[in-house]
Amino acid sequence: MSAAFETSLPTRALPAGVTVRAAESAREPGAAALDFVADLHRRFDARRRELLAARVVRQARFDAGERPDFLAETAAIRAGDWRVAPVPAALLDRRVEITGPVDRKMIINALNSGAKVFMADFEDSTSPTWDNLLEGQDNLVDAVAGTIEYTSPEGKRYALKPDPAVLIVRPRGWHLPEKHVLVDGVEIAGALFDFGLFAFHNARALHARDRGPYLYLPKLQSHREAALWDDVLTHAEVVLGLPPGTIKVTVLIETLPAAFEMDEILHALKTRIVGLNCGRWDYIFSCIKTLRAHRDHVLPERGQVGMTVPFLKAYSELLIRTCHRRGAFAMGGMAAQIPISGDAQANEAALLRVRADKQREARAGHDGTWVAHPGLIAIAEAEFDAVMPTPNQLGTLREDVDVGRDELLAVPAGTITRAGFTNNIDVCVRYLAAWLDGLGCVPIHHLMEDAATAEISRAQLWQWLHHDGLRLDDGTPIDFALFDGLLAGCATRLPASGLPGQARIAEAIGLLDELTHAAALAEFLTLPAYARLP
Repeated sequence: MSAAFETSLPTRALPAGVTVRAAESAREPGAAALDFVADLHRRFDARRRELLAARVVRQARFDAGERPDFLAETAAIRAGDWRVAPVPAALLDRRVEITGPVDRKMIINALNSGAKVFMADFEDSTSPTWDNLLEGQDNLVDAVAGTIEYTSPEGKRYALKPDPAVLIVRPRGWHLPEKHVLVDGVEIAGALFDFGLFAFHNARALHARDRGPYLYLPKLQSHREAALWDDVLTHAEVVLGLPPGTIKVTVLIETLPAAFEMDEILHALKTRIVGLNCGRWDYIFSCIKTLRAHRDHVLPERGQVGMTVPFLKAYSELLIRTCHRRGAFAMGGMAAQIPISGDAQANEAALLRVRADKQREARAGHDGTWVAHPGLIAIAEAEFDAVMPTPNQLGTLREDVDVGRDELLAVPAGTITRAGFTNNIDVCVRYLAAWLDGLGCVPIHHLMEDAATAEISRAQLWQWLHHDGLRLDDGTPIDFALFDGLLAGCATRLPASGLPGQARIAEAIGLLDELTHAAALAEFLTLPAYARLP
């Protein structure tokens, strides 16, 4: 446990106006850190809430028939000749990045994995229980200090090796609250809590070693939301005594509205942004959610929506062209596969899919990619090494790419099979059960599922069931009779023991039933589920 999070006080020492609604922990963020977070809340939360309200207004327009498009009012930014600030030396080569939750063993293994970057994730792969969040922050303090170690129940010791991966931290998105901490009676933003504690405890140490701090910013839907992050980070730099532009960021383009504002997002953060990332799984989810009311935008089952379908290829190539024109990195997406033990043929087929995906990204001009498992690093690295002998591909401008609204909104051909429909139900239930039990990253069917992939399954079920006339490829009507029957059989289909979150299966079934039958598609699965976490 890091000294920064230790406390021997019999009661919490809290700044004025701050309330903590959780049992006192052996790991406490401390009054000074909470005061820093409270200051961020008081300065920026009202604006955050205004931007979240603007999301609702825009979504209502989409539901009424409007389609996303490039913004007329920012045409000058898209046409302008400008570039972002230079990329720091520590981030010039990002050919393979590994991501995962913030538990202690994961952090050590990821930093030692041989990947260029490790993204420590407080968002899609972490279930935000109070203990998970505090333990994660505590772990990062020790990781930054280089003292992190872990001994397993079996007695195996884990510690950092020399020259670990560069650390990037992903706080939660603007939409997620942190219900355990109130400032002046108001729940704070999870984003400000995660960023605030990480920066307060680690920013100066990282800056002293030319290692940032570096962030991945998730779930942005507009350049105005990016501008809010820029103002938050600028203020934090002043308070923490850091030079302007010290905190560098990479933004995930994982919402459909943001795909139409890539230039504007880069411009809003141009003194500190390093690149954009194809957050493919959340992007597919967002495409479903944004166009949920449009019968002509119903997607086929998840397994048929890969990065080679036209609308995802267009999104990926537009990101490369936009980024490289501005001097920013264009990062590829996540390979969710994990090695399959005990079945050599299935394992080889899975690895071939990873190899083809990374080859596609490297040849298209991406500067690096993501993997979810250390066993995939060598495969991804080999494909980028083959076409990228230099640290990156910033010189690949992709001026041949011509992507407009129609290309970004094209609907791929495909079908909905009974197996695909059933798989969506089972993945949702299994992931939800694990998440409710405190696990945010779960292996299911040889894929590393996190909130993003579960959201695709959940949103597809809702979309298919709330449009009349859809059928499975065998002619079966897609209706609530089909869904209710398959959901009722879920507990029977799943193993009777050994699953992460096994005790929460019934609760997960009930929550999926409620969300799928609801007249409106819930914005995020994690919002109603969060109310059930301790």
